[in-house]
Amino acid sequence: MNNAQFLQTVKKSFNKFLETHPRSNKKLIVLHGAIANDIKNRLGQEYDVRSLGIGNNKEGKMDGRYMKKTVDILISKNEKDIAGIGVKFVMNNYSQNSNNYFENMLGETANIRTNNKEYFQILILPEEMPYYNDDGKITKWDKISSHNIDKYIILSKDKTERYLHTPIKTLLFIIKFPSCNHGIITTRSKYKRYYLNKTHNIPVQISTGISGSFGNAIVLNNYEIFIEKTIHYLKSI
Repeated sequence: MNNAQFLQTVKKSFNKFLETHPRSNKKLIVLHGAIANDIKNRLGQEYDVRSLGIGNNKEGKMDGRYMKKTVDILISKNEKDIAGIGVKFVMNNYSQNSNNYFENMLGETANIRTNNKEYFQILILPEEMPYYNDDGKITKWDKISSHNIDKYIILSKDKTERYLHTPIKTLLFIIKFPSCNHGIITTRSKYKRYYLNKTHNIPVQISTGISGSFGNAIVLNNYEIFIEKTIHYLKSI
């Protein structure tokens, strides 16, 4: 799967999110399944990959140092679990949960890596997304800014062999949807209707609005480089 194909997969996952209930896992089946299939095809027969959307359509569990962890994509070699990949696609209310997403990423990574297993992360963020109140009304629009990304830049420069809360490699993938009139798109239902019509006809794009001096631990907006480095690392274990 190249960058263009990955972007189309992200688009399909977003469309499935719009078509279904927010708690439905169908959007995850589309996204996680495509990534897991790509990894399985690249690794070869001696590896097993478990995820939604592949095989028995079930996620796997890894033994962490402190607790078992259900991981989005589990990679095993010769029936031994060697690595997991966490995948997060944020759709709305990012500003409310930005620090929680980051802290959870560090915590789940530390739990796995301190148990001598490897962990990777994929984080997909729209450049702009709605912020809903409890009634489904859009109260503001969250925009990804350099301030949101600063902590990832610091993380990207960590030495992963020393800092076990840092994923071996993280893909930070920021996308841009077709723009909308904020004065008209004011509720969850209007947002869904608008983008279901738009995204089927207008391509989702990779954002060019965010940049920074990232270190080796994070790949910005390039799935191909991320997956190549991840596969190379897994084969070295």
